[in-house]
Amino acid sequence: MPRELVAVSPRKPVLVDYEEPPLKQDQIRIKSRFSAEKHGTALLIYRGLSPFSDKVFDPETGLFFPRETRRGWTVSFPLKLGNMTVGIVVEVGESVKRFKVGDRVYGYLPIRETHTVNEKEVNPAPSELSDEEIVCIDPATVALMAVREGHVRLGDTVAVFGLGAIGLITVQMAKLSGAISMIGIEPFEKRRNLAELYGADMLINPRTCDAGLEIRRATEWKGVDISIETSGSYEALHQAIRGTRYGGTIVPVSWYHGEAKGLNLGEEWHFNRQVMVSGARIESEPYRDYPLWNRKRIYETVIELFRRKCLRIDGILSPIVNFEEAAEAYRMLDEKPEETIKLGVKY
Repeated sequence: MPRELVAVSPRKPVLVDYEEPPLKQDQIRIKSRFSAEKHGTALLIYRGLSPFSDKVFDPETGLFFPRETRRGWTVSFPLKLGNMTVGIVVEVGESVKRFKVGDRVYGYLPIRETHTVNEKEVNPAPSELSDEEIVCIDPATVALMAVREGHVRLGDTVAVFGLGAIGLITVQMAKLSGAISMIGIEPFEKRRNLAELYGADMLINPRTCDAGLEIRRATEWKGVDISIETSGSYEALHQAIRGTRYGGTIVPVSWYHGEAKGLNLGEEWHFNRQVMVSGARIESEPYRDYPLWNRKRIYETVIELFRRKCLRIDGILSPIVNFEEAAEAYRMLDEKPEETIKLGVKY
């Protein structure tokens, strides 16, 4: 019997058996080859710390409400874990037209051995891209949105706070966009080392210094033109404000949660007339530059960047484990973030 990785309750991942459903006419069955998780968003839900823990999101009003007062989007346990999967089609329904047995496909599918889905729910895997590159399409789309929302241009100075998968790809994309100076801010050495490999000109450990002050000092007290905050830390967002020049731009990418400890909008933010632009969330449509840019174009652009070898992912997928070790590895993401960047699971 096939198995899947689920959290039966907050911070309790386990591999459990499941039964294959009968295949419908418009469905395909996929055997998984490689999966990955999206750490920031997924771990927030996995820990029971997201707004969905006790609220629902009402898409009609665009507001969160207590669960007992309103229907809407919510999350509950047991929770399927995993973000994106690459696999091989092993069976097709009678009316399926897009795929045949043997095709390699990918989509937003959890960490499980097989998937039975409508043919519209997945995409053909680009032949030039490896499985590892394909599961990094998701962080790359967010990074692309962040760089575009920040309007990074030739000659700009940029700081990236948080050097996880999104931050590391953001460093590369900002360089591609013409950033003349790139500063990475990250407490974990493993991630700082990779950012240096990817082209960061300066690296700061915020646990050993005043990050905003160091950024100002490195830019002759002006501050950077653009700060992109990917860590989800309110303290990091505060330091991004401190390290950004008068009239500069701050792009918060992360899904923040809880009380905003460490963020004081009565200090530098009040005096420096900066612009804060949220909007790196792919699903929040239409985009500010619609109809020139939409979700389809974002994904096509990322895939083309991978095809042209403009982006590197060597080192980002860490750890990579066998499926049987997925539950233990998932616990490590939560408990030992200094040893991880983005979980990869092979079958």
